[in-house]
Amino acid sequence: MLGFVISIILIIVTIILIIANVRIVPQTNAYVIERLGGYLTTWDVGLKFKIPLIDRIASKVSLKEKVVDFPPQPVITKDNVTMSIDTVVYYQITDPKLFAYGVSNPIIAIENLTATTLRNIIGQLELDESLSSRDLINTQMRSILDEATDPWGIRVNRVEVKNIEPPADIQEAMEKQMRAERERRESILRAEGKKRAAILVAEGEKESAIRKAEGQAEAIIKVKKATAEGIEMIKNAKADETVIALRSLETLAKVADGRATKLIIPSDIQNISGLVSSLTAVNDFTKKDDVLKDSEVLEKEDVLED
Repeated sequence: MLGFVISIILIIVTIILIIANVRIVPQTNAYVIERLGGYLTTWDVGLKFKIPLIDRIASKVSLKEKVVDFPPQPVITKDNVTMSIDTVVYYQITDPKLFAYGVSNPIIAIENLTATTLRNIIGQLELDESLSSRDLINTQMRSILDEATDPWGIRVNRVEVKNIEPPADIQEAMEKQMRAERERRESILRAEGKKRAAILVAEGEKESAIRKAEGQAEAIIKVKKATAEGIEMIKNAKADETVIALRSLETLAKVADGRATKLIIPSDIQNISGLVSSLTAVNDFTKKDDVLKDSEVLEKEDVLED
């Protein structure tokens, strides 16, 4: 009976030990296994079992990419300007064994390595180069850190300079320089605008004068052409001197138009004035003769009626 109880106890203990030593390794994780104090293997994703009291999990390592934001570090540029720079490091564990046995505190090691590397790079650059060469700084730091952390099973994917803070007096001087540069550009743009406006105004006035002159020239040409055509028409009509003189009188009347007090009449027009008077008299006499004839006809009609 006692043996049966001991057997049951042993079975229960065995089941408990088996359950206690079964592990499931999740995705993006790795377990470093030691046997009797020495490295045995690295467990990947899946169901795993270790020997009780002999094997143990020495380290659980996450294979995800991690981001570490380090505090600002004081650095000195080549032209002896002290400023603070804080960086952000993106790293990933590629070898769990090296990570577990390579360095005791990987994060502190990366932070110190980042600070020393940043001082070395900035010490070779002047202030203006440091402010405008962030890509160069990031590239150099990533290359140096990745090479230095490779024995630790760590791969540095990216290094970003988060912020650069020069001293207060340097910031004030930079702001004044930027303000002066903006004012200079504004003055140049204003002067160019005025110059362009003056050029456009001058070109407009020149174009207007040219068009006005062209219009006057065209008007003169049309007047001359009309005059020539009129002379040509008179010539083709074979008008005699009397017609020409009458046209001259009409023109003279239009010139006077009731405003002139004195007129100088050419001699050839004076000679034709008698002809005009004669024609007027004949016209008046003809009208009177017609009136007399009409009255005689009426008297004869009255006598016949009586």
